[in-house]
Amino acid sequence: MTTYQFLQHYWWFIISLLGALLVFLLFVQGGNSTLFCLGKTDEQRKLLVNSTGRKWEFTFTTLVTFGGAFFASFPVFYSTSFGGAYWLWMIILFSFVIQAVSYEFQSKAGNLLGKTTYQACLVINGIIGPLFLGVAVAMFFNGADFIMDRSNIGNFSDLTVSQWASNAHGLEAFANFWNWCLGLAVFFLARVLGILYFINNISDDDLAKRCRRALLISTILFLAFFLTFLIRTLIKDGFAVNPETGEVFMQPHKYFINFIDMPIVLILFLVGVLLVLFGIGRTIFKASFDKGIWFAGIGTVLTVLMLLLVAGYNNTAYYPSLVNLQNSLTIENSSSSEFTLKTMAWVSIWVPIALCYIIYTWRKIDSRKITSKELDDNSGSY
Repeated sequence: MTTYQFLQHYWWFIISLLGALLVFLLFVQGGNSTLFCLGKTDEQRKLLVNSTGRKWEFTFTTLVTFGGAFFASFPVFYSTSFGGAYWLWMIILFSFVIQAVSYEFQSKAGNLLGKTTYQACLVINGIIGPLFLGVAVAMFFNGADFIMDRSNIGNFSDLTVSQWASNAHGLEAFANFWNWCLGLAVFFLARVLGILYFINNISDDDLAKRCRRALLISTILFLAFFLTFLIRTLIKDGFAVNPETGEVFMQPHKYFINFIDMPIVLILFLVGVLLVLFGIGRTIFKASFDKGIWFAGIGTVLTVLMLLLVAGYNNTAYYPSLVNLQNSLTIENSSSSEFTLKTMAWVSIWVPIALCYIIYTWRKIDSRKITSKELDDNSGSY
């Protein structure tokens, strides 16, 4: 593998890792979606809001970093998807904006809309954020409606490289049942992770019991949609690339073959799934166990990371075009220049340091469980 090819694959790994971390951090959205289901009193809802409110910046920052890294490393994808499917991405971003506003203003003096209105906005973000992100990622496996003219790259007289073929600009993805399956799987996974986080982070016996009951229902729905999407993806034709000519063609069982051709990816994927199931199962069947979020969280990162690697590695078109198969995006034909990728690679060595800082601050914030008394004594609570 040449240096340029290595850098392309390295940056797809970084993008996939950021995407996997983002899915884990969607526990904030998942938790918010249960605000009125779990919180039966104002005091309990205040506990829930302040539990996720201490972490929403991590999710928002990771989302922005994910988009920025995609822009820098794979600009053709960025211009195609973010520029073409803009209604899908604008709705996602708007839901995160109203989340930030809701946290900051719900308890402000002189709040004309009322706390309940802002809490309802948190629920909206909790539903739309994971669902729409899941549908957007599903297009990596099921394709999108765009056309590409690479001859315009560098042509200053016509800078239009890609065009979206549907006037719905991304919302047409919801017409595909299989996109819904992954979208709903991500949504219910976010709820599962949010509930696990509440059990770990909040000290309230009544709320904990309600969380454990809700956990079982969300888990069943998550597994139903996730397994439906996964099984169908493994048996369906996939978007393969001829490494010699760059031609894109349909290959039977492509994603299953990718797992077989990359046994380490398959093993880590299975480990991730088992960790998720262990974290959930242990929490459901042992009333005193409250560490499920860490097993399920690590498992989520591994599972999503391996799925995204399968979508892009092993001569696979990671963003297939349903309009013209040969316009599909691959790691090789959509990346930045070798110089850009190499320069950014030096910057990326600081990522572990940033992660260590996040872990340190996380531990400091969650050094003990949240209680109602603590919030009553803290004037800075949400």
